[in-house]
Amino acid sequence: MSVNKYQPHVFVLPEDDANRQLANGFLLDLAISIRKIQVLRPAGGWAKVLDCFISDHLVEMDRYPDRFMVLLIDFDRDEERSTKAKAQIPPGLADRVFILGTLGEPEDLRQANLGSFEQIGLAMAKDCR
Repeated sequence: MSVNKYQPHVFVLPEDDANRQLANGFLLDLAISIRKIQVLRPAGGWAKVLDCFISDHLVEMDRYPDRFMVLLIDFDRDEERSTKAKAQIPPGLADRVFILGTLGEPEDLRQANLGSFEQIGLAMAKDCR
């Protein structure tokens, strides 16, 4: 199911399948129409998330002013990654593009016996209430 491009909506661009599952789990708890948020196919790496955003979504962000993007990446304990990622976002879109992710990797969360990625995403959503 896809979003209505002419209404406020959010695209989530995950780095990998683990992040996609986290996002899907988060959405399980939301009390909003699922048609307002769409989790896209994983990009295949944090740098590819940025490349994909620039090549595939930048023009569309200008075309659809009610579109928001969540770039869901692993920071892999790299303190500079957030700065590098934010530098790729044009200043005019900084209030509509959000860069989120785990400090390490999502696999660290699952290895801590917190459940499946979807269960972890669901728990994160409940903690946000």
